[in-house]
Amino acid sequence: MNLISEYIDYLSATIPEKDSLKLVRAEAEQFYKTHSAEECHKAIIPLYESNNFQIQEVGVFLCGYIGREYPDAIHFLRDTVSKHESWKVQEILAMAFDIHCKAIGYEHALPLIDEWFGSNTANVRRAVSEGLRVWTSRPYLKDHPNIAINLLAAHRNDESEYVRKSIGNALRDISKKTS
Repeated sequence: MNLISEYIDYLSATIPEKDSLKLVRAEAEQFYKTHSAEECHKAIIPLYESNNFQIQEVGVFLCGYIGREYPDAIHFLRDTVSKHESWKVQEILAMAFDIHCKAIGYEHALPLIDEWFGSNTANVRRAVSEGLRVWTSRPYLKDHPNIAINLLAAHRNDESEYVRKSIGNALRDISKKTS
């Protein structure tokens, strides 16, 4: 049995049937910290193809952790994970996006943030808005709140109500912090 199969078996036995975000996040972070980026990269697809949505979420988190070394992991988030039916997986997509932006530095992530806000897929645009909440708590954006406000405000009339609500919530978060 190989490493990935053993890990999936371990997760199947460890993660309970009920939703356990804290455990899922901890398992993904632990795997990332104890394995090479290459091993994490090889694990993403088998994890994501699991029938267990929480094991899928571990794979989604890993994409965020290794995106700097493997840009195709960020493309996988944008092009594949964003089409997943589960809103729970969409929440992890947003968290994985934030993990990646933090890893590369929010100021260096601005072109990616713009790119994702320009996506044709509502889940991708929402992942940006939700993933970076509270925007002005993030390094760089904390010191440059106008950048965060301008990025969000530029998309407040998004065609998707789902995205508009997320952007509205993010702008309200910022106004509460700055008032």
